[in-house]
Amino acid sequence: MKFGVREICDVVLRAKGTVKVGETTFSHDEPVIYFDSAKTSTVEGSATTVYATGGRGNNKLLAWEGEKSVTFTMEDALLSPLGFSILSGAGLVDASQVKGGMKVHTTLTTVVDVTSGITVNLAELTGKEIAEEKAYAFIMKDGQIAERLEAAVPSDGTVTFTRKGKAVGELTGEQTVMIDFYVSVETGAVEMTIEPDKFGGFYYLEASTLFRRQDNGQDMAAAFVIPKVKIQSNFTFAMASSGDPSTFTFTMDAFPDYTKFDPTKQVLFALQIIE
Repeated sequence: MKFGVREICDVVLRAKGTVKVGETTFSHDEPVIYFDSAKTSTVEGSATTVYATGGRGNNKLLAWEGEKSVTFTMEDALLSPLGFSILSGAGLVDASQVKGGMKVHTTLTTVVDVTSGITVNLAELTGKEIAEEKAYAFIMKDGQIAERLEAAVPSDGTVTFTRKGKAVGELTGEQTVMIDFYVSVETGAVEMTIEPDKFGGFYYLEASTLFRRQDNGQDMAAAFVIPKVKIQSNFTFAMASSGDPSTFTFTMDAFPDYTKFDPTKQVLFALQIIE
């Protein structure tokens, strides 16, 4: 039987033991995350060879092989908060679990009649709860900052700004004002934090795909099983206004361990093909 390979893998990572990701605790062998939007996936094996050489021409006489390694690399088109947490070892917190809500940076530009003062109801303009953190405002002219106002703290969603060393009455009529402030979000948001001492963990990997037989063109189920992978905590966010969208690469090093179906020997990975 010969076969060809031209299909992506769907991957599931299972907990090697009791593990906590964000605020969720997973027990041994429980699926932690499924990847079904990968663009490419690669299994690469390598080994180191050293040689004894000598004689005329210093030819190779003997060989020793060792340091065998297997690496599974997956490029995902999409990324979830859970996926990023697994990739980077990041902390994962839901906004509902943050006391006082999650503070989210926001800017808006509005027109204000400043004749009797510069007061803006941010809660009314945004429809959101406004955090009681310092807000900054700027008088804009032709899309540029013309004057910086004194910073002020909103109260009940409303904020009043004053001019730096100038009387309010000197500025009259409708003015374009840009405001830099924070809203408080209690639902529908998550925060991921990168800490210097937290890294990607160990998982049991199963990657299912299809192999196609040469003799009859039929697809066969195939599965790569790596009983213990360590996710490298490397990531890149590539953001651009043109070209292809950013993808996210997961590189996982295989460690010897027992598969679920053979407790007699440790392996780096197993390949199952089901006709």
